[in-house]
Amino acid sequence: MAKKSFGELSESEILALAIQLEEEDSRIYGEFAEALRATFPSTAKVFDEMQAEELRHRQSLIDMHKQRFGDHIPLIRRQDVKGFVERRPVWLVRPLGIKTIRKQVEIMESETQRYYERAMQRVTDPSIRKLLGDLAGAERQHYNFAATLEERLLAPGARAEEERARRQLFMLQIIQPGLAGMIDGSISTLAPIFAAAFATHKTWDAFLVGLAASIGAGISMSFSEALSDDGSLTGRGRPLVRGSVTGLMTAAGGLGHTLPFLIANFHVAFTIAVIIVAIELAVISYVRHRYMDTPLLSSTLQVAVGGALVFAVGILIGIS
Repeated sequence: MAKKSFGELSESEILALAIQLEEEDSRIYGEFAEALRATFPSTAKVFDEMQAEELRHRQSLIDMHKQRFGDHIPLIRRQDVKGFVERRPVWLVRPLGIKTIRKQVEIMESETQRYYERAMQRVTDPSIRKLLGDLAGAERQHYNFAATLEERLLAPGARAEEERARRQLFMLQIIQPGLAGMIDGSISTLAPIFAAAFATHKTWDAFLVGLAASIGAGISMSFSEALSDDGSLTGRGRPLVRGSVTGLMTAAGGLGHTLPFLIANFHVAFTIAVIIVAIELAVISYVRHRYMDTPLLSSTLQVAVGGALVFAVGILIGIS
């Protein structure tokens, strides 16, 4: 496809291309805002404002074109003109981290600013020259913002807000599904493991039952969590990640007090398993207190009572 050189553009085409540039930049800022909204909400808000500003620039250019050249605006895009850097589509640039976004914004704004500065030299209408000069100044401000983007994130107020957002996201996507898995794996497997241990007094049999119960529960919980919510409205993240976290923690919770039964001596294996169960329940209580604001004493009592009931059921069934 043949491209026009910048020197061949008419004043109408210069404005038309500027309209397209502002529209494309506004869409890109919208993509950046969405990519950062969950983990960097204050920065996402800035990109929302920049997107709105680019749309205002676009409208100013449209108004100027209608005033000077009429309602028909030629469709001319950056890829139709020689000299523009080819941009990789934003949706192909993943992950969109702060460093990647900063670099993209610097390139975008530097290129658009140069375009306006060159365009000012080509046009003769004073009102168009003034508009292009104002837009070049705005693009310069955006470039300066991009250069200090990482520093702004380290500012005390923004840093505290982003940290709260990250903590909330971590709790929704990792802590809650992981805790649910650990509770299920640690408590639900107590009954079959200790029932098998006291029924047979053979540690190997107890180990096999515990292994099967832990892995089976891990698979079941993994599918249950992944299928329960796609995360689109709740912000709980990708189902595959949540399901994997839940499944792994469920299996780990059961395997913790299953592994001691690899020891041949029944009494030694049983004693170690009980100690590990106590540690697991203490960890669960602490995590609930630390991340879910549950009072430590209340959390400990709730978990201990639940674990003790399931433990007792397993022993009673095993000795009956």
